Amino acid sequence: MEAMLAKITLLRKKERHRLFWLHEDTTNTQPENAAMAESVYKVIELVGTSTESWEKAAAAAIERAGKTLRDLRIAEIGQLDVQLKDGKVETYRAKIKVSFKYEND
Repeated sequence: MEAMLAKITLLRKKERHRLFWLHEDTTNTQPENAAMAESVYKVIELVGTSTESWEKAAAAAIERAGKTLRDLRIAEIGQLDVQLKDGKVETYRAKIKVSFKYEND
């Protein structure tokens, strides 16, 4: 059990600062002298779950958010944990922050 907790702690440290880039627009359609348009983004917090891994838990949350939200930009892993049952891992959970751009009126 101690070895499993040490592995979980190590994985949490590695994943803590990992960013999933969902969309990166590298095209520049504005001339250099054009004024930069201001943008507003909404950040929401989600919890994804998986019986297999934290990566699949995070992917499940992003995939589900993508069904109802458009223009997802960045997802940041905030916290990783597990649900235990009878001393064994039952569910991996990933708490993530997802941002999306507000659309113009």
